[in-house]
Amino acid sequence: MISGRIHSTESFGSVDGPGIRFIIFTQGCALRCRYCHNPDTWNAAGGQLRSADELLDTAERYRSYWGREGGITVSGGEPLLQIDFLLELFEKAKQRGIHTCIDTAGQPFTRRQPFFGKFQRLCELTDLFLVDIKHIDPQEHRKLTGMDNEAILDMLRFLSDSGKPVWIRHVLVPAITDNDAYLRRTRAFIATLGNIEKIEILPYHSFGVYKWQELGIPYTLDGIQPPTKERVAIAKNILEGNA
Repeated sequence: MISGRIHSTESFGSVDGPGIRFIIFTQGCALRCRYCHNPDTWNAAGGQLRSADELLDTAERYRSYWGREGGITVSGGEPLLQIDFLLELFEKAKQRGIHTCIDTAGQPFTRRQPFFGKFQRLCELTDLFLVDIKHIDPQEHRKLTGMDNEAILDMLRFLSDSGKPVWIRHVLVPAITDNDAYLRRTRAFIATLGNIEKIEILPYHSFGVYKWQELGIPYTLDGIQPPTKERVAIAKNILEGNA
């Protein structure tokens, strides 16, 4: 039995996949997104050790609320950093007939073994991937997250080739990602993929700044305001290929 390092859970998630979902937030992330609202998940040694059965037993207490579309979503942090635990969790979830979803930035993805073989097996057990495209430009991605985006884009190509359903998520940050030229480049990449079921624009917000302050981490986006509804609508139209 493998235990996962878990930051927290949410019983009635309504924005991380279809229907009402039980959300499992894993601990640990290698990206350092400047707008991250969960910097307390970065430390891979934090959180609590919990078993797959324990989490699924807890999740199923709320199963009557899920309806036909609901299930569990594993978010983070970065879930793929604990791929062995994910495999056990999702294998057991499938035995219970539970819809499975992963919310990932894809940063750990590689086609090297042993990770790639495990990821292929994980795909068989995953009904839906929510994938964050942080920034389409490699250099700007590094400025925003501390790492480039090669692994993320390659994972999306693999998921497309595999036919796995994907929802794309893109955080719209004024002066950083809220840029028509970058949005059109992102759209051009999305257009090469054959498995995108939905595109979501997530407007930047500063609700998690207090966590940065509590952790003593400098927050570098002070003064940036959330995008307007008009800009969100324009960005969505561009990413959907309608503008």
